[in-house]
Amino acid sequence: MTSTSITASATTPALPKPSYADIQSIVADDFEIMDKQVFGSLNSKVQLVMNVSQHVINAGGKRMRPLITLLCARMLHDRPSEQAMHLAAITEMLHTATLVHDDVIDKSGQRRGKPTANATWDNATAVLVGDYLIARAFNLLVGFQSLPLLQLFSDGTCDIAEGEVLQLQHQHNPQATEDDYLRIIDGKTSRLFMMATQGAAILQDQTQYLPALADFGQHFGNAFQIIDDVLDYSGDSEMMGKNLGDDLAEGKPTLPTIKALELLKSSDNSGYDQLRIAVQTGKTPNAEQLIALVRNSGSLAYCTQRALEETRLAQQALSILPDNRYRQGLYQLTELASSRLI
Repeated sequence: MTSTSITASATTPALPKPSYADIQSIVADDFEIMDKQVFGSLNSKVQLVMNVSQHVINAGGKRMRPLITLLCARMLHDRPSEQAMHLAAITEMLHTATLVHDDVIDKSGQRRGKPTANATWDNATAVLVGDYLIARAFNLLVGFQSLPLLQLFSDGTCDIAEGEVLQLQHQHNPQATEDDYLRIIDGKTSRLFMMATQGAAILQDQTQYLPALADFGQHFGNAFQIIDDVLDYSGDSEMMGKNLGDDLAEGKPTLPTIKALELLKSSDNSGYDQLRIAVQTGKTPNAEQLIALVRNSGSLAYCTQRALEETRLAQQALSILPDNRYRQGLYQLTELASSRLI
């Protein structure tokens, strides 16, 4: 596979790929405080809200979005910032809320190998607690007394919701296009990465970097989602916490399926019909055969190249940002994400 790292003259020189823990250690003290604030910011008087909120936050992932906020804040002004840590915690709260709602929509029983809120309690409880987390996030955002920050997050949260609705609109639609897919992931995935980066610049009063940070967040988010969608057909189901082909069974319009349908239509009518019917109905009794169809169509090779191109564009966006170890951490994060495809 051809490397997509851009040259040392354009951005940070290519380095041995660190682990996620290595990157996190760059802002270790800030991260520890932020992580405590995620829980400390919950203050509902309703015990069920607290129980469910703590359950879903405890089941959370690597806190990548708040990590990006902390790296960006330090990159722009290398000093401890309580406000940046607080904003990073709010970003994670919003992300958690979207996951809770996703699990209800997808009828998921597990996320990362742990029971979801809707499976542990019920759909109504999960939806309402997701709503609480969004409301609490905005309640905390008001405390910054920054209209530009509030505007960024309110606009972004609308875009996230629209992305989810677009995905629902195209569910079980074999006619969905790559443009439809990009509009969906721009909202449901990339927008929160953009909020994580640009929010740090607003806090640090470094708004001249907003366009570059938006580009980084969008392209990194696009790459991250495309990689996730490729791994739904080629990854390790145990590590992913879900079965291969789950997106297909749910009728989600992901790029591997969209491209496979396009390629099969002109080369394998029988395979095209099998995949089209599976997308339309969500019935995949022959899941292994369908996964093989997608793999053999050439779709995953195309998607891999698209993900690597998005990674290159994210790296390129970093080149005009302050050159320090925090920018290097962001660069390494893009390398780590794309290494999942190798």
